[in-house]
Amino acid sequence: MLAQLLPANVFAAVLIFVRVGGAMMLLPGFGEFYVMQRFRLLLAVLISALLTPVLGPHLPPLPGSVGTLAAMVGSEAMIGLFLGSVTRILLAALDVAGTVVSLQLGLSAAQIFNPSATASGTLVSSLYGVMGVTMIFVTDLHHLLLRALVDSYDVFAPGVMPPLEDLSNLIARSVAAAVLIGIEMAAPFIVLGLLFFAVLGIIGRLVPQLQILFVTQPLQIVGGLLAMVFLLSASMRLFLDAFVGQFTALTGG
Repeated sequence: MLAQLLPANVFAAVLIFVRVGGAMMLLPGFGEFYVMQRFRLLLAVLISALLTPVLGPHLPPLPGSVGTLAAMVGSEAMIGLFLGSVTRILLAALDVAGTVVSLQLGLSAAQIFNPSATASGTLVSSLYGVMGVTMIFVTDLHHLLLRALVDSYDVFAPGVMPPLEDLSNLIARSVAAAVLIGIEMAAPFIVLGLLFFAVLGIIGRLVPQLQILFVTQPLQIVGGLLAMVFLLSASMRLFLDAFVGQFTALTGG
């Protein structure tokens, strides 16, 4: 009896670990490059061990061939990477918003390493990225991400390869949603920037001798930073609400 029970339990734990581990590689906060890999691995193992008694009865039986086993493991890895990719794409809305705001503030040339995007970006993009990940954990939205891993077994049958066409459509929808969220976050700055440059154009026509660039660039930066102070809280709230709505809609939660 033990010889038959142990391989089945190990198979269930491995199948759950593949999906959970694939998602942990990309989930915001959990999958950041500055989080040690051994911690991510340990967390994925612990979550898989906790979920095995709950999800084990709903998993398919141990296959009889190596090819079928490899196909099941590959499908679970794809589902996990898909769930993590959706969150990472939606998180890119912060980089879109930060880039647009930097252009309006005249700070697009100021580059700094963005830990969320693991690449160089503008100052505002880095600020938005770090603050967005922080707010996800402060507001306990990471519980939603972990719960989505469990609920994903109701949406994606374990061991069954999901349709690639549906996954590609969901990825495309998440990219469009990320761009839309980023533009909505930066919309007040776009309006203020249009008004500011319209006024500059009028002043330039009325006073051609005035060096517009040297006079107005400090005003643009200072005014933009003051506007950010008042709008940052609303922007983060908009991002969190849109992040939850889009993620639950795309993953069927």
